[in-house]
Amino acid sequence: MRITLVEDNLSLAKGIAYRLQDAGHGVDMLHDGTEAEAFLRGDPTDLIILDINLPGTDGLTLLKELRARGDTRPVILLTARAETEDRVIGLDAGADDYLIKPFEMAELEARVRALSRRRPEAARSVQTIGGLSFDAAARSLTAEGEPIDMPRRELAVFECLLSADGRLVSKTALLDYAYGTGADVEEQVIEVYVSRIRARIKPYGVTIKAQRGLGYQLLEEAAR
Repeated sequence: MRITLVEDNLSLAKGIAYRLQDAGHGVDMLHDGTEAEAFLRGDPTDLIILDINLPGTDGLTLLKELRARGDTRPVILLTARAETEDRVIGLDAGADDYLIKPFEMAELEARVRALSRRRPEAARSVQTIGGLSFDAAARSLTAEGEPIDMPRRELAVFECLLSADGRLVSKTALLDYAYGTGADVEEQVIEVYVSRIRARIKPYGVTIKAQRGLGYQLLEEAAR
């Protein structure tokens, strides 16, 4: 899942991002509300974690602008304000959940999982291709009911390819999905992941086709 994190406390933002990335999510980090507003207009992120006190546009204003233009993506608000009135204001502005600092990372992860199960795409959370089934909510890949062991970064790349429904996905898009936009990671790592994934899924009638200079497609292998 792609998550946009808007938090101006750099050490906290890095801690959250590392924890979510370890769980297999792609995380885009922003530290200014005005920059985040522009970013979210064009980025198809799945979930937003939003601090209230931000430089530029504050979190509540940003949230209200999202909802005013019909953006229904789930939002978790982060704040140091513990009063009930503040939580009510945040929820009334359109937040789906609310966490008070300081909080345990495990609780944030649990709330991310809960909101992922409530996404509009939930009806399509289990997708199949060839002999494989991928459960997006549980983040599990199986074949005939048996789990396929795949490291979380590789699973993120597989998920991105699967969600494209056979369309080409560029290396940059795969890298952004697995690590977050602007991550300091070489594109060649995607070639390594694709090679490993291809070997894991070949026994189940699924392959990854490379289009030189364009990207990759996840496809069912033609029956022989």
